[in-house]
Amino acid sequence: MKNKTNAMRLIEGAGIDYVLYEYEVDESDLSGNHIAREIGIEPDRVFKTLVAKGDKNGYCVFCIPTSCELDLKKAARVSGNKSMEMLHVKDLLGITGYIRGGCSPVGMKKEFPTFIDETAQIFDTITVSAGVRGAVMLLDPTRLCEFCRAEFADLVF
Repeated sequence: MKNKTNAMRLIEGAGIDYVLYEYEVDESDLSGNHIAREIGIEPDRVFKTLVAKGDKNGYCVFCIPTSCELDLKKAARVSGNKSMEMLHVKDLLGITGYIRGGCSPVGMKKEFPTFIDETAQIFDTITVSAGVRGAVMLLDPTRLCEFCRAEFADLVF
């Protein structure tokens, strides 16, 4: 990758080791399974970053395996809300600074409460977006959690 993203610069600045994987973007398939196939990694280690808005505490970030769905009731519970609503894709850039398929838990416009699905702890490394479509960072989930001031939680169906 010619230019480092803000997410990569922040992770490097924190002294966190990562491996950058680049892949061919398929606009018709932005799924984690596509990414997993492209970079040769187990699909369960590919995490997507979702943003939802709670009725009490505002926006929250959730990193979950791409093969799973976010359970909004669990998300609300862990974030101290009664209910959560997914952020509309059209609002993603304005709120986070990222576009769909390139949203990273690292380097958003503002720091939001962040939660990483507890299954991440099973693995030595997971991938999250590097902040652009076509690039993911493979890194230690515990270091990511610490850096993002996140919590591990049960978030999926």
